[in-house]
Amino acid sequence: MILAKLAYKSLLNRRVSVLLTLFTIAISVMLLLSIERVRIDAKSSFSNTISGTDLIVGARTGDIQLLLSSVFRIGHTNNGVSWKSYEYITSQRGVKWSIPISLGDSHKGQAVLGTTLDYFSHYRFAKKQNLTFNKGYPFVAINEVVLGSEVANKLGYKLNDSIVISHGMGNTSFHHHDDNPFKVVGILNPTGTPVDKTLHIPLAAIDLIHGGKASLEHEHEHEHEHEHEHDEHNNLVGHPKQITAFLMGFKSPLYTLQIRRNINQYKPEALLGIMPTVTLKELWEMLAIVEKILLLFSAVVVLISLLGMLTTLLANLSQRRRELAILRSVGARPWHLFTLISIESLLTTLLGCLAGSVLYYLAIFSAGGYLQSHAGISVNITILSYYELGLIGVIMAAGFIIGLIPATRAYFYSLSDGMSIKA
Repeated sequence: MILAKLAYKSLLNRRVSVLLTLFTIAISVMLLLSIERVRIDAKSSFSNTISGTDLIVGARTGDIQLLLSSVFRIGHTNNGVSWKSYEYITSQRGVKWSIPISLGDSHKGQAVLGTTLDYFSHYRFAKKQNLTFNKGYPFVAINEVVLGSEVANKLGYKLNDSIVISHGMGNTSFHHHDDNPFKVVGILNPTGTPVDKTLHIPLAAIDLIHGGKASLEHEHEHEHEHEHEHDEHNNLVGHPKQITAFLMGFKSPLYTLQIRRNINQYKPEALLGIMPTVTLKELWEMLAIVEKILLLFSAVVVLISLLGMLTTLLANLSQRRRELAILRSVGARPWHLFTLISIESLLTTLLGCLAGSVLYYLAIFSAGGYLQSHAGISVNITILSYYELGLIGVIMAAGFIIGLIPATRAYFYSLSDGMSIKA
């Protein structure tokens, strides 16, 4: 108890150097916990890039290829799904909702997605969060477009601007649909998912501009002239021959498995139904190197901070030889000094870990919204898990072991000083 009080007062007496050491440890603990939290939540958020969707159905190809093309807008499928097959499958018992999507067009390198109003009602991301609007509203006419947040920010678009889309994905466009401009009527809030980089237009518009039967403006006027004959939903869907893929939600998981089996055995055309949560986990396993790099970075950060603490302790020890000699002259034993230095290093590590934990919560709380909107990582602010407490325990143990090095040197210093005192 006396040695603990003495160690505490010794740390206060050298508070400037101790604070620097403590700050170094606190930063390393904060980084370790933050990286670990981001690693775990990044994996969870990646698995929830699309959530609440039970099946994604497209032309028969690889599971990951279908996921990349339909959700991440990466690559493309060789074939589509006929509208007749879409209507037949979505009319099966147990289907709660469906969202048809049509890809293949772009605007200045950003993907254009043709869909229906069900997209804004049923599409979910992260932990089943709805798409919300920053400005405007969903398209209600065939010549209107809803922008993802990144498209609007990157290209500087605002409501009521006109946009011309092009045929072809990415930066390679083979034909510009100049005769069919779209009016911006809505801009979505950031999601941190591929939705932010997408332009959303009515499914009927995709079919119309590619069919070349009429201009969008003419069709829009035609809708108003015959608005009693066709409801708004049919006007926005049109009569497409095929779509790229479609998303499905079911009333029960049992329906999911049953209809997935029926889709994969569907005879009129070769189709594939995938469960996005399962396929996303398979894709993440292929990217496991990312996790290993983050873990390695965390370990390096902690190692550097502990080596910094060791350097500081050894430097202070050389300046404290006089102090140790005085303690020996008043009756302190070598093991007393060994214990004193060990307690000092342990207290420094403990205070550093506590300060680092506080900084960790402040960092997570401050950066949570930014990570969600810009990186798509939904960060959970919870109490430290057993694993995270275990990491702090490892740091404490490592700090104590490193503290034994200057403590051992102090022990031998005290021996030599004690001999000189006797002489």
